[in-house]
Amino acid sequence: MITLTSAAIAKIKKSLEKRGHGEGIKIGVKTTGCSGLAYVLEYVDYMGPYTPCWTFDGVQVFIDPKHEPYLLGMTVDYVRQGLNEGFQFINPNERDRCGCGESFRV
Repeated sequence: MITLTSAAIAKIKKSLEKRGHGEGIKIGVKTTGCSGLAYVLEYVDYMGPYTPCWTFDGVQVFIDPKHEPYLLGMTVDYVRQGLNEGFQFINPNERDRCGCGESFRV
């Protein structure tokens, strides 16, 4: 299972409302960076081959089954620190991150 904080849920809801359409979000990983993997967060406009894994206060979260081993147990938060803001992925499966913080390894 994954978890979304109330701040992450509020931000996703606001983004979907601003877009005016969408079924929810898809969380996944892609190969990149110095450590190997990076998180990907995308809008889902139709369900397609994805099965909704979880619903949080009306927000549907889709995960491609092949990415589940990398993401299970993760918490997604939305944080503001000074002038910076964005999604933060707290993943107990991470072994380490690269120095720039863009990629991770499991």
